Amino acid sequence: MASGDQSKKRKQRYLPQNRPAKKKGAYPLKPGVQGFFISCDGGREYQASQEAINVIDSFFEELVHGTGLKMNSSGVLENPVNKKVTFSYSEDEDEEEDDEGNNGEEEEENKEVKDKEEVSEGGDSKVDEKELVSEGSCEVKKTEKEEEKEEEKQENVVEEPPKKKTCVEEAKVNVNAEKSIDKLIDAELKELGDKSKRRFMKLDPGCNGIVFIQMKRRDGDPSPKDIVQHAMTSAAATKKHMSRFILRILPIEVACYPSEEEISRAIKPLVEQYFPVETDNPRKFAVLYGARANTGLDRMKIINTVAKSIPAPHKVDLSNPEMSIVVEIVKTVCLIGVVEKYKELAKYNLRQLTSTK
Repeated sequence: MASGDQSKKRKQRYLPQNRPAKKKGAYPLKPGVQGFFISCDGGREYQASQEAINVIDSFFEELVHGTGLKMNSSGVLENPVNKKVTFSYSEDEDEEEDDEGNNGEEEEENKEVKDKEEVSEGGDSKVDEKELVSEGSCEVKKTEKEEEKEEEKQENVVEEPPKKKTCVEEAKVNVNAEKSIDKLIDAELKELGDKSKRRFMKLDPGCNGIVFIQMKRRDGDPSPKDIVQHAMTSAAATKKHMSRFILRILPIEVACYPSEEEISRAIKPLVEQYFPVETDNPRKFAVLYGARANTGLDRMKIINTVAKSIPAPHKVDLSNPEMSIVVEIVKTVCLIGVVEKYKELAKYNLRQLTSTK
């Protein structure tokens, strides 16, 4: 025991000003954030977080710029992925060649018809072949002389070479271009270095096998639900492998403390957005509950508080729900989100959606 106490005292002496060292890393998960709840392979949280930021950012850019794949209401691609590529210039050239060939044949036929008509009309007046040959040779000689004169004129005219830029002007242009590029790179690096300007940032949930990516929404940005929905539909359609460590991605739009009062108060904006009272199409929903590093809560109480907050026209249907309300409790934080087609899209498991088996 004495040796253990002495080792602790020695460690405390080397700490700065006898204070415990601060932990370096991501900020902890806390209430009041939006983002993405991601499950991954155990021990691969760092790699999964880097992958998740890249994947989410790519689908965010597709939604903003409209470069993604278009889906029908049934979830089928409007334009097939594997389609025959035809180059416009090849078709145009073939058509032009065919047109030119047809025009040439038509012109020759017209000439032959005209010659026959002229011969039939003027049968009495015959033209000597010698005269025609002599006239043609004179015309050829004239054209050759005119071409020679034009060539002599062009040789006499000396073309002025284009003015060359001085070395000083070229150096100035290059310096200005380098300065502008350097400024743009510096501005991008500052934005990346400034955590307040990042759109997606990793938060530490404090559990193994879990990653949380916070999204700082700006005006006009799509919601986490829209981004995840677009990612899952495109993954199911293309079967394109996107990640190595990510398992499931769920959108989180509300984060609060895991108490009945806090949950019923925090879920109100989600209910107004996805489950309005006055609607012609009432929706069937189900509540999906999960808890990690928290065993003090009653599962059914949390599910009932969420289900009771949904107004009357909408009904609970556990077998075939149109909308699913995700409730994930991690330590002392309750994360809530809404997803569509949860069972049809392999429970939002990205690895299972992109597998070919």
